[in-house]
Amino acid sequence: MLPPRSNGADYLFMEIPLSCRRGIFALIAVIVMKLRRRKLILVLLLLGGCLVASLSLASAFGAVDIPLPDILKIALNRLAIFNFPTTWRGVEETIIFQVRLPRVIGGALVGSALATAGVLFQGLLRNPMADPYIIGTSAGAALGATIAMSLPINLAFLSFGLVPLAAFCGALATVFLVYNLARVGGKTPIVSMLLAGVVVSSLMAAIVALLMSISDRLQLNLHSVYSFLMGHISVTGWEQIAIIAPLVIGGVVGARFFIFHLNAFSLGEEGAGYLGIEVERDKILILALGSLLTAAAVSISGLVGFVGLIVPHAVRMSFGPDHKLLLPASALAGAAFVVIADLLARTLLAPVEIPVGVVTAIIGAPFFIYLLRHTRKEYAF
Repeated sequence: MLPPRSNGADYLFMEIPLSCRRGIFALIAVIVMKLRRRKLILVLLLLGGCLVASLSLASAFGAVDIPLPDILKIALNRLAIFNFPTTWRGVEETIIFQVRLPRVIGGALVGSALATAGVLFQGLLRNPMADPYIIGTSAGAALGATIAMSLPINLAFLSFGLVPLAAFCGALATVFLVYNLARVGGKTPIVSMLLAGVVVSSLMAAIVALLMSISDRLQLNLHSVYSFLMGHISVTGWEQIAIIAPLVIGGVVGARFFIFHLNAFSLGEEGAGYLGIEVERDKILILALGSLLTAAAVSISGLVGFVGLIVPHAVRMSFGPDHKLLLPASALAGAAFVVIADLLARTLLAPVEIPVGVVTAIIGAPFFIYLLRHTRKEYAF
């Protein structure tokens, strides 16, 4: 049988010396890497600008509207960079620094933590419906917070009340329980972990409902329970930010060390193992990191839904599935999303405040449907 006839381009290319062909391939590889790096920088600059804009708007609007130039002058005076003459009322400076900025920054930390945790869990579990609450963190946090509200104890530690502390511990304890229930023979199958998460979440939700039914103290505090379950940014001062910020920022930065591992997990556990990934060890580390981020967010916001599900998918559909871009882009987009959602929750029906979890669902679900319907290329996960 005669070999297939090559076209003219193939023939000319084969006539090029081998060393020159290698140089051409190397040049193409360099160009592709530079284009990817440029795309990464442009996307992060765009999302960073959106975050700065959302922080500025959320700081300016509320029960008392404060002009953005005044906010900038107040901030620069506080930082001792400039010394602008005081043209604003003293109460406005108090509102900005003691009330509004801590809450706005807290919202940004919550959004960044939940979006990053969503990317970690979706990449680890290879499940498009995975979110930070899929393995029981929300149920554990809700149970811990409900038990704390039912106790006649007024305890504070590092500026955190008993409720956020109980929510944080409950979330981590539930993840530990789910992981150990799913572990069989030194391994933790993904399906077993998901099933254990569903069962434990259902059990804890039933216990929460039982406590709300039989506890007189909870009956008197139904608004607080409802506020926690539906999501509410409850940052009361800079002391809480000083505790939560290192956890969230450290978790987001730490997630960058698992970029290759998450990309490898997209091939399945067996494929990741062929690439040299220590599957069980990395599974534990990614699970622990995502759970820590989720617990930190829940401790100051309650159960804000949709962020860890919608934001990673929206970023993935817009910019692709490579975790090198997906992780930092989701962190920035999640922060901006929750800041805007919290602003709308505070201002839409003022003086009534809507739970921020309701706003994230109302905004996030239609936006996600729009992306899904109008993305012409095949969705890659």
